[in-house]
Amino acid sequence: MARNYKVICPFFLLAPCLAAEDFFVRLPDQVRQVPEPLASGQTEPGFKIRGTKGWMWSPQQYLAEVPVLAKYKLNFLMNCYLSMFDIEHHPWSSGKANRWWEPLPASKKQAYEQVVQACQKAGIQFCFCMNPNLASPRILNYRSPRDIDDLWQHYQWMQGLGVTWFCVCLDDISEGIDAHGQASLMNELLARLRTKDPKAEVILCPTFYWGVGEDPKARAYLEVLAKELHKDVYVFWTGPQVVTPTIPRSAAEAYKRRVGHRLIIWDNYPVNDAHPTLHLGPVTGRDPELGRVADGYMANPLCPQNEINRIPLLTVADYAYNPSAYDSARSIGQAILHLSETPEQRAVLKDLVELYPGMLLFSKGTSWNPVLARFDEILGRPHSRLLAGAYLRHVQDVSARLERAFPDRFKDARETINGDVSKLRATFARKYPS
Repeated sequence: MARNYKVICPFFLLAPCLAAEDFFVRLPDQVRQVPEPLASGQTEPGFKIRGTKGWMWSPQQYLAEVPVLAKYKLNFLMNCYLSMFDIEHHPWSSGKANRWWEPLPASKKQAYEQVVQACQKAGIQFCFCMNPNLASPRILNYRSPRDIDDLWQHYQWMQGLGVTWFCVCLDDISEGIDAHGQASLMNELLARLRTKDPKAEVILCPTFYWGVGEDPKARAYLEVLAKELHKDVYVFWTGPQVVTPTIPRSAAEAYKRRVGHRLIIWDNYPVNDAHPTLHLGPVTGRDPELGRVADGYMANPLCPQNEINRIPLLTVADYAYNPSAYDSARSIGQAILHLSETPEQRAVLKDLVELYPGMLLFSKGTSWNPVLARFDEILGRPHSRLLAGAYLRHVQDVSARLERAFPDRFKDARETINGDVSKLRATFARKYPS
């Protein structure tokens, strides 16, 4: 009886103190098309470029996502620059893994050539990306012909495969924050690429990739890019903040005026930055008119949980294709329906999304874990044993049902949830030893 009660009863009925922070999914009665079709007379999607990147994914993970992107009208896939590090032998942040000047191992090149080929067959633009100055033992000198040649070998390899989109990310670096040098590097890279292919496109993720240039250092940096960076180079922008609950059109216009280049929005959602948590709710707070300012919209995904990442990714696809008609409540419900086949599967995905609704809804950071946070809040109240025990049993139940409903899917997500169950049990035992 208790098991049935906790499955069908929203938890806020047991814990009114949490009602203000709860999020509920209403499953639709019928499956609709995702993304939402364009209105009559509307011929172009909201964003020309619509896609995602990996987050230290393996080649197999990229390959697994290509059919999903194609099915839901996403047309752009960028590799994570961390995937190009020597992560097979070193932690990415160790200072030893980023060996950008060395040729990639033959096995790695062969694996990514398969990813490129899969994208080409599916009609998806593959964008090749590296970041030479993040956690590297050798920082690229923007004015060194030798360094530029060493970096160029990778872009030359990819262009030889028929790739036409390329990116250099210089975000989150502590050395090489030189707008003049960065502009010079990007201009040289573009010139080399266009010598062979006049249609080659290049994106820079600048070091100051958020905000609107309010900080004096950011303003001076962006003004240099506006003057010296080739006009054809795209620029990535994450919004008013690195991770931001809302992205208004006015902020995009302000940043674009400051940097003076075409924009692609690189949305830091549903990224967890490899923390043991999930963000599964719909993308929210994105202005329906952003496509009038930016040419592209790209999601930053979960790590390493690429399969469960498809739930929020389908809402990203829905927004990016038809932002004027986007409805987050409709979109998350349809995402669940599209990724499940049986009532059991739909019910457990609904409960899972409600457990991990995503940081955008609550203005939290990428490491926020709502399951652990809610449990701590419950335990912080007097006489919390009953409520805490009920919540623990509910999380355990969702974990068990997910494994039964999807025995061959969502392995990484199940590991994350099971890790949270272990933490909840240990915390409960300390608070209420039996």
